[in-house]
Amino acid sequence: MKSKTKISLVISVCVLFFAILSTFLAIIFIQFGSTKSEKNTSRLILGFSQIGSESAWRTRNTQSIFEAAEANGIQILFDDAQQKQENQLKAIRSFIVYQVDVIAFVPIVEDGWDNVLREAKNAGIPVIIVDRQINAPEYLYSGFLGENSLEEGHKAAQYLLKKCAGKSSPVNILEISGTENSSIVKGRANGFREGIAEDSKFNIIHSENGDFLRSRGKEIAENLIQKSRDSDNFKNDVLYFDEKKIDVIFSHNDSMTLGLLDSFTNYGINPADTIIISFDAEQKSIDALVGKKLNCVVECNPNLGEMLMQLVKQVAAGKSIPRITYNEEKIFTEYDDFSKYEPRGY
Repeated sequence: MKSKTKISLVISVCVLFFAILSTFLAIIFIQFGSTKSEKNTSRLILGFSQIGSESAWRTRNTQSIFEAAEANGIQILFDDAQQKQENQLKAIRSFIVYQVDVIAFVPIVEDGWDNVLREAKNAGIPVIIVDRQINAPEYLYSGFLGENSLEEGHKAAQYLLKKCAGKSSPVNILEISGTENSSIVKGRANGFREGIAEDSKFNIIHSENGDFLRSRGKEIAENLIQKSRDSDNFKNDVLYFDEKKIDVIFSHNDSMTLGLLDSFTNYGINPADTIIISFDAEQKSIDALVGKKLNCVVECNPNLGEMLMQLVKQVAAGKSIPRITYNEEKIFTEYDDFSKYEPRGY
């Protein structure tokens, strides 16, 4: 009798033990399954550092990325670097700490990124470079998305060669360049120089850094005008540099070009014979082209958002992307049919 009671007790204890064990395992399974399901269905997180908001082009570039992120269900952690590389380095490191899925950033300058990229690499976070290229080992980042700045420079040179095809006298060029040590400045400058090198009549007589800012373009023009006035060589239809007539102004972006035009308006300058070439194709520069205040505008397309989101999804899934992805870009010149121009949207 006692033996049967003991057996029954053992059986009861075993049943209770297995019941508790089953319940415990079920809870773990449910929790694990829930976590896994939540991770699979959660939005990708993109850490994005923009260099600033110095122009209508840059503002549109940022808007394009936010619009595309929303359309693709991707969450953005955003940082405005306010034109400072140290701010971008801090932002990228904060993205790493937050453990975002992907990092993308517009580098202010080419150099100085190796260490932070290596930190992202060690954290297993892929990085996409946007708009401007960098000098860093390729294994440290997934790829580049943006413009072909060298080709942009070539397009500007091709226009100028056509424009000045019938001239035999020297053609003096003033260059207003963008942010020093940025890839886009080097590309546009090199492409332009390569293009005009085939004709010895073209001479770049002066190059000055305008930092892609409208205020700097205005300042550079004012200095030229004032020096012309001080030398008693002032004419309201001609610009000079060191008493040499400027035939061409090669400006690296619309903001600086529009600043230049601001000064012309303020001082009553109408340099009708001066050829002015600009980049970006903001609406205001296209309007100036239509109004015969500019001669050529090379497009730098800011609408990178959708292309970036597709690349983000690929690298987040562990897939490789092209080393370089260029956006489609056009050129607008005085020879165009202006009636076919569509609103730029920026």
